[in-house]
Amino acid sequence: MPVPSLRVTPLTPVRRIACTLGALCVALAACAGGDDAVDTVADSVARDSTSTGLATTGSSEGTVAMTVVETPAVTFPAITSPAITSPAVTSPETTPPTTAPLTASTTAPAVEASYDFTAVGPIVDSFVTERGLDGAGLVIVERDRGIVHEQYWGEFAADRVSLIASSSKMLTAGVLLRLADQGLLDLDAPVADVVDWGAGNPDVTPAQLVSNSSGLVGLLDDVGYGPYLCQFLAAGTLQACAERVFTTPDDDADVSPSDTRFRYGGAQWQVAGAVAEVAAGTSWAELIDETYVRPCGVDSLGYNNHFAQLPGRGFAYPDGFDDGPSVLSATDNPNMEGGAFIDPPDYAALLLMHLRDGRCGDVQVLSEAAVERMHEDRIGEVYGGSTYTGSGYGMGWWVDDTRITDPGAYGSVPWLDLDGGYGAYLVIEADAATGNELASKLFGPVDTAFARAG
Repeated sequence: MPVPSLRVTPLTPVRRIACTLGALCVALAACAGGDDAVDTVADSVARDSTSTGLATTGSSEGTVAMTVVETPAVTFPAITSPAITSPAVTSPETTPPTTAPLTASTTAPAVEASYDFTAVGPIVDSFVTERGLDGAGLVIVERDRGIVHEQYWGEFAADRVSLIASSSKMLTAGVLLRLADQGLLDLDAPVADVVDWGAGNPDVTPAQLVSNSSGLVGLLDDVGYGPYLCQFLAAGTLQACAERVFTTPDDDADVSPSDTRFRYGGAQWQVAGAVAEVAAGTSWAELIDETYVRPCGVDSLGYNNHFAQLPGRGFAYPDGFDDGPSVLSATDNPNMEGGAFIDPPDYAALLLMHLRDGRCGDVQVLSEAAVERMHEDRIGEVYGGSTYTGSGYGMGWWVDDTRITDPGAYGSVPWLDLDGGYGAYLVIEADAATGNELASKLFGPVDTAFARAG
């Protein structure tokens, strides 16, 4: 796929991923695991390499049910508070949600008195109706006040758990940064210092893995790349998959020198997760629990490897996840770059952690230096690199002049304005192009609301 000649927003690469990954999900749906499964997937992808697999959505008539959660009484406390906690965003005793039909011409009430978000509701309502979406969720956060606006449309609610695809990346990278804070992992030392199989690519470091700079074959190079297909299978273990990826001779002709080229996504993220497990001496599930779930109270967060477990619709949101993660079999090979699931307020709590210099409540999850490093344009600083769009890339974050983002192929779009101290999490269950289009309509109104309040 040709590289765009014009500079566009950092959300565009995810559109490219959505257009590239179609053949993969169709092939993976029939896989059961093991080497035979990997071979089956490779053959299937090769036969269908021209398929985009993108589902189209038409317009629909009628109204969309909207829920507005008013939160002034339950916002997160300021980070200067001597006793900082992270209470639940909503509670039946304080601000019960209200549900009512909402047409495109109806505006949602402002939630936080000092911010006027009345322009936001009609935009999302109209978009959801016109595109025939199941709904949407939007949570807006501010560094000191916490969650300042929370709104849901259609079937969405605060407790709806969604698969978030590549919006997992900043979460995965954060685990490695925490291990570095603890002195358990040197991000700039070779992976070979941590794992025996690291000798397969002796110069690659963890920092390169989570900045898409390791040189390993990425998703946009070949989504169905045969030697790396274990990354999409729930069978096996993260360790076995990473070792396979790092030691196979079948990629020798395709691997680039590290820190010379931006190659988005792919199995380098499986390697990063496996290195984290060995450095910590524990499983990925426990690392997620220790890093985020317990200190930040984000009980809905988890990882799996759903790609071969759910019916595929290209790389649009998969069918069959309506009942949440319980529909998936447990796995020891969670997908590191795209296997997370979470509900909207919990993701918002993690955005607040990034705005609050790495703190969840009174717990320092990541050091201030670690958070800053994640947000910096590593590829530009280290080797003068740029992404396919001309933007920068840090560790799990696309870095642009005005905001950093970590959008996912299913339509989730988290973003932060670091200078302004605010951000938002938008979630739909569709595809990247649809989510990016809606997010682009919201950037301006959200920025305006904070500018007018400031």
